Amino acid sequence: MRREEKDTVITQIGEYLAAYPHFYLVNLTGLDAGKTSELRRKCFKKEIKLVVVKNTLLKKAFEHCDTDFSPLYEALKGNTALMLCNVAAAPAKLLKDYSNDEFPALKAAYAEESIFVGADKLEELSNIKSKNELIADVVALLQSPAKNVLSALQSGANTIHGVLTTLGERPE
Repeated sequence: MRREEKDTVITQIGEYLAAYPHFYLVNLTGLDAGKTSELRRKCFKKEIKLVVVKNTLLKKAFEHCDTDFSPLYEALKGNTALMLCNVAAAPAKLLKDYSNDEFPALKAAYAEESIFVGADKLEELSNIKSKNELIADVVALLQSPAKNVLSALQSGANTIHGVLTTLGERPE
């Protein structure tokens, strides 16, 4: 590969890293062509971009980024594929489907502005909630006490209304 081609690939990887807030480094060594195609289709359905990269070019792209990705350098050995996504937990959930097989294996990930290194982090990554999910949880927690107060007030009003109705119907 000529120097110009390498620069183009490094620039392209840098654009991917800038466009997607989360990415996973995955080892696809043990997958044959059919299983790789199946994985690509699943990634496409879940809006995950799967790109096979050269480790040296990926490292150079990391070095050109504003974020310090140096903890990920140790994962850049062997065959590496980059899974880019907008939802942090999506690739982890997809990889959990393959957990019984040896491959694809998680090497490292950058999700929610945190770095995760090692295949043992897959469970932790699959449980990450997106920003929208966290906002929904907070809103639900904030609404819960208000709903309880309204419910208590409404039941109290019904009780008082029932007592008054009973007293009003009683013969004197």
